[in-house]
Amino acid sequence: MTTDTTTWFSSWFDTPYYHILYKDRNDTEAHAFMAKLTNYLNIPENGTILDLACGRGRHARYLNKIGYDVTGVDLSENSIEFAKKFENHRLKFDVHNMCKPYGKQFDAVFNLFTSFGYFDDDNDNLNTIKAIKANLNTYGFGVIDFMNSEYVINNLVPEEVKMVDDIAFNLKRYVEDGYVIKDIEFTINEHLHHYQERVRAFTLNDFEDLFKKADVHLLDVFGDYNLHKFDSKTSERLVMIFK
Repeated sequence: MTTDTTTWFSSWFDTPYYHILYKDRNDTEAHAFMAKLTNYLNIPENGTILDLACGRGRHARYLNKIGYDVTGVDLSENSIEFAKKFENHRLKFDVHNMCKPYGKQFDAVFNLFTSFGYFDDDNDNLNTIKAIKANLNTYGFGVIDFMNSEYVINNLVPEEVKMVDDIAFNLKRYVEDGYVIKDIEFTINEHLHHYQERVRAFTLNDFEDLFKKADVHLLDVFGDYNLHKFDSKTSERLVMIFK
């Protein structure tokens, strides 16, 4: 049985099975969100964007396609190796720990699709926001696109089996010690694999506390990818713009 939940994100995200399980993610929706967001932020033509925890670079590649100079960084070496196939003179990918400043400044730093709140050490969540601040130029904006924890917890599907590419992924979801947890089990060639996703159930209030400690200013809060107003009961997302 393959189990590694110590730093779950460094093992699970590096497996091919992570990408199989989530391969049906909606690119059309993601592209529309990127177009709306960059337009709303009024990022200059040829502006620079850091995609923090970029995975295989689906957002970064689209941002580059619509005219931006994009750097995508992620802890997963396998994801970055895949993303590097798409590099050009205005699209770069790099292995990087998002708790630390990248060493360059950008017009915008995007942290998308609930790529936050993984860490066991709370200091790392604060350090990530401090790092985002350090990576912004004078006119730059930080964006964190997180789940709306209240909505997610109220609509949790405790158990389901998801068939993808002839693999039966057994998913169990629950809340424990302030984390939303998903247990993932599946069998390949009679070998049982077990992984776990753990994300802190941060609320808007929690983020406001982190922003205050990091000395950044929350400017806007949206509740979905169409940039509608945030409602803690009904919004699926928590999209925060700060600087």
